[in-house]
Amino acid sequence: MKSTLSMGERVNATISGIKTVIYGRTAMILLGFLVQLALMCVGYILLRNYSYLFYALFLSVSAVAVVYIFNDPGNPDLKLSWMLPIAVFPVFGAIFYVTIVSQPGTKVLYARLMEQSENTKKYVRPRAAVRERLRRSNPHMGQLAHYLEKCDNSPVYDGTQVKYYPLGDSQFVDMKEELKKAEKYIFIEFFIVSSGDMLGEILDILKEKAKQGVEVRFMYDGTNVLWNLPSFFPDMLEEEGIRCKMFAPIKPVFSPHYNNRDHRKILVIDGKTAFTGGINLADEYINRKDRFGHWKDAGAMVKGDAVERFTYMFLELWNESQRLPEAYEKYMLPPDASLPGDGFAIPYSVCPLGPERVGEMVYLDIINTAHTYVHIMTPYLIPDDRMIMALTYAAKRGVEVIIIMPHIPDKKYAFMLAKTYYNQLLEAGVRIFEYEPGFVHAKVFVSDDVKAVVGTVNLDYRSLYHHFECGLVLYRNSQVAVMEQDIQDTLKKCIRVEAEDYKKLKLTDRALGRIMRLVAPLM
Repeated sequence: MKSTLSMGERVNATISGIKTVIYGRTAMILLGFLVQLALMCVGYILLRNYSYLFYALFLSVSAVAVVYIFNDPGNPDLKLSWMLPIAVFPVFGAIFYVTIVSQPGTKVLYARLMEQSENTKKYVRPRAAVRERLRRSNPHMGQLAHYLEKCDNSPVYDGTQVKYYPLGDSQFVDMKEELKKAEKYIFIEFFIVSSGDMLGEILDILKEKAKQGVEVRFMYDGTNVLWNLPSFFPDMLEEEGIRCKMFAPIKPVFSPHYNNRDHRKILVIDGKTAFTGGINLADEYINRKDRFGHWKDAGAMVKGDAVERFTYMFLELWNESQRLPEAYEKYMLPPDASLPGDGFAIPYSVCPLGPERVGEMVYLDIINTAHTYVHIMTPYLIPDDRMIMALTYAAKRGVEVIIIMPHIPDKKYAFMLAKTYYNQLLEAGVRIFEYEPGFVHAKVFVSDDVKAVVGTVNLDYRSLYHHFECGLVLYRNSQVAVMEQDIQDTLKKCIRVEAEDYKKLKLTDRALGRIMRLVAPLM
């Protein structure tokens, strides 16, 4: 008998039915990691105890590693965090550092991504004239646009219209409506994909569109195989005509590459419409599932010429493992894509494998050029030294700096760690608020009524240094005012944090948070 269940219902039922299998596989993967770590420790002990030659060699490696780290031009916080294991475990720490830093697989991946980026450049229409108009309007914004185009292949656009969403609930409604309009192709990329209403409704639409001949590609981060999805999930979608792949699947073999996750959220439809922001494909993001109180998220729908960059962002990461060249011509910006201008828009991506920290540079630029205010929503607050200096200096020079955090955290260790930074920021004049109804997952910056950013980049080391991310910079766009209004509406539901609040925390929580700061850059 033919099943009467929709595709979404069948997939959800399959996932729910094998949760124990998923968790069992996760346990096996973790066991594999532990076995490899144990073998490394045993080998180290044996060599140390029975071979002075090897021990002397490894001590030399430790000394060289310390000199190299000290002279490296990278982040000083990261350098200090690496020196700790080398100082405590002189030989083992150095071996671990060399293993992580050498990363031949990561270097190969970065080379492939740069090759893909060079390929997509050929199909992007020249934007020098738009950048010059922006420079004449605001020299600082012109410089930011120059940086993003030069270092991230992300040009500025002026034929774009944007709709901001203060909640994932409302964004999901428009996502479904836009998906139903697809005629040529649909590209989907998310960090978290989990069974439920949201995934089910999306899959039903994708199956119908695939039947109509629409090209559908679905990409998600490989960590979902640990707790959300079965390993054969791509096969289930392929059977319905939907091309699917995992980014960096997790296997029971240790690799530093697993630290670089695909944290992006991108949906592109026909090269004319794109979505980005904080929401993933899971029911808590649209408040159909209560996990940490009310889920406050944010996102944006982009229509017009700026969709071009989101299209190529997706294709560049999708094709990093492809052996055959992609025919990018059919994904070029449609002739009728440009819309009546509403300010300027710069979609940008963040690659953790190269020398540029694009996500952090965008945030620092906004903070450092603010005149009146910078208002921020972020779920995590684990800033590096540069970010702390920028935030505190802005407050000290009279800029109103407000940070909205969750009151109900999703990760208690991250919340304890974030609170260790509160007093330093508060003493400089930064105002911190916590969203009392629940969890803030939005990643939003608004400044001076003219600039704003919405995307996937959190204010923590993982987003700024380790993850693939994306975002959207807006300048003199009508939605900047909508975003600022969302900030003001959210503040009405917040509790203001005072300096003495930190002292009310349990001594164990404060101590644990302080200890975690030692290794925060590596987390």
